[in-house]
Amino acid sequence: MEQPTTYEGTLVAGPEDPLPAGRAAFLGLQHVLAMDVYIVPFIIASVLAFSVPDSAAFIQSAFLAAGIATLIQSQWVMKLPVVQGPSYVPIGAVLAIAFGAGGGTAGLSAMIGALIPGALIVVLLGVTGVFHKLVARMVPPLVGGTIIIVVGVALMPVALRESVFAVHGSGTVGQNILLAAVSAALLVGTMIAGLTMGAKGTWLRLSSVVIALVGGCIVAAFMGRFSLQTVLDAGWFTMPRIAFVNFEVTFSVSAILTMIVVYMVVLAETTGTWFAVGAVINKPLSDAQLDRGATGEGLGCLASALLCSTPVTGYSSNAGIIAITGIASRVAFAAAGILLVVFGLFGKLSAAIASIPAPVIGGVFGVLCAVIAMNGLRVVRTAPLTERNMFVIGLPILMALFATMVPQDYVETLPDLVRYLIGSSIAFGALWAIVLNLVLPEGETPQRPAPT
Repeated sequence: MEQPTTYEGTLVAGPEDPLPAGRAAFLGLQHVLAMDVYIVPFIIASVLAFSVPDSAAFIQSAFLAAGIATLIQSQWVMKLPVVQGPSYVPIGAVLAIAFGAGGGTAGLSAMIGALIPGALIVVLLGVTGVFHKLVARMVPPLVGGTIIIVVGVALMPVALRESVFAVHGSGTVGQNILLAAVSAALLVGTMIAGLTMGAKGTWLRLSSVVIALVGGCIVAAFMGRFSLQTVLDAGWFTMPRIAFVNFEVTFSVSAILTMIVVYMVVLAETTGTWFAVGAVINKPLSDAQLDRGATGEGLGCLASALLCSTPVTGYSSNAGIIAITGIASRVAFAAAGILLVVFGLFGKLSAAIASIPAPVIGGVFGVLCAVIAMNGLRVVRTAPLTERNMFVIGLPILMALFATMVPQDYVETLPDLVRYLIGSSIAFGALWAIVLNLVLPEGETPQRPAPT
């Protein structure tokens, strides 16, 4: 499928370009640091009231699953510079299934039993070549670009609300805003400085995310908001739980059907990420690559389920890092996958990332969201901005914000499947883009008068 994507920035290294091992490791670490891998399992573990050991095991399983899925997708199947991590889309469905099975680890066993069949169906969509046909019909460049914009815009309130405006412990909103502003300013400042310096500033551009996070942590330490005590207290090595081996799995038809629907939404979410990466690296995705992407997505989700974790998806924030650093080499993404696996096995390393204050991550993440949205704008502007296309682009953004801001007590009154869908503003906006493009009639493209 032809996709008119144009990247107007400067790539330092393309997907197939080699990188020295040290630089690849450093860049891979930046990708991992910009992710919030631990948030999804932390939310689920907290709501299900897991014990401390069960919560720790669940969070580390998410890191391990993300690393394996990243290696599967970026190195062996789709071969696109993407990083996989836990999707926010299934949280509502996972909690509903777990509570329906009695909660606790018993509920987790029912969740795993629902995830495995759905992952196999996703693999089947890719292997049979059905997936690219669905994308060609339902996700043309106009819709793909709109989904990219929706991803960036929908994540902005999340970055601000959950990471900046939410107060934990003895902190204040003012302190949170200051920490977020410091990390965001360091990110933008180092990136612009690196670009201004040309080739001499490449190292600064490549280090921008780490510099922003370290600088934010230093300021947080002066505020008494950052400590490495959790790293000192964490264990060195932790073995993962494996389904069917040392963790019981139960199956429920209704839970399986629910998760199949959720997987389709996750695929819509991750397709937007693929288009975002394609736009940044200026390399349209082929039909075969899209099918391989679905296959890799399914295999990654299957590996995640077998490791007693939740579905994975391509993380769009990493597309923003590619745009900022200019490095799209898959070697860096192999390093990111390996580091995620390491963090999933070594408790102290994962604790080090988890110790970064949320406002610091929020400041970096907010900038990346803006970069993602602008990459989507680059894609959609290749289509004529007719009244019909303005609706296809604009209304999904509105509906994504609706899903973000709708009162939770109203959402609780809706049917289960609707609640699961509205729970993901990205998926909700993405589906509106797909539906609007299918149902709104195509008008004649206005012709500009010839110059006289």
